[in-house]
Amino acid sequence: MPKGAPPEAAALTGDECAPFNAGMQAVMTPDEAVERLIAGHQRFQAGASLQCDLRAEALATAEKQTPFACILSCIDSRVAPELIFNQQIGDIFCARVAGNVPTTEIVGSFEYATKVAGAKAIMVLGHSHCGAVKGAIDEAEVGDNLTDLLRLMEPAIQVTPLEGERSSHNHPFVEAVAQANVRVGVQTLLMMSAVIRELVEAGELRLVGAYYDIDTLELRLLETGT
Repeated sequence: MPKGAPPEAAALTGDECAPFNAGMQAVMTPDEAVERLIAGHQRFQAGASLQCDLRAEALATAEKQTPFACILSCIDSRVAPELIFNQQIGDIFCARVAGNVPTTEIVGSFEYATKVAGAKAIMVLGHSHCGAVKGAIDEAEVGDNLTDLLRLMEPAIQVTPLEGERSSHNHPFVEAVAQANVRVGVQTLLMMSAVIRELVEAGELRLVGAYYDIDTLELRLLETGT
């Protein structure tokens, strides 16, 4: 353990580090799944992340996985969901793409994660200082594939009130677009997937948007209309 680390960060082998299992998943509600993510983030923010035996967790989940939630996040190296939500091997499904935008592949993956594998919540996670959002605002062209990906954020740009120039140097606008992009992403998931929509309507799945501030380590749930 690093010198000066809080005692809560000591290596643990008890229930706190036990991989999420089918019995736990079966009784967890969608609201509890979101609360579990928030509690994990609070540990991270406080410098009290659980430090568990990852090798033991990998072996314990080798035959079966039953994660409780899915997270769609950006590829940004500062926003790794397993770390900032202090989750362990077998706890969450993660899909990562620049700008945390739903693609056909991600939507299909989340249909599997929820309808088949039983996850109880989906979180679309945006963050501050997002390079993909900045590139979309500046209409950057960096090869066909990345350019096409950045264009998926144009709806979020269009619904965001603009004061000043449309530029990545306009910090308030960048942050407002990043949050709008989360809200658009939540609605896009519902629009693209009848499977996800039906689970949400049945109360079997909670779909939320959240915003992570890299400067303060603060996490906020966003109003998304779901």
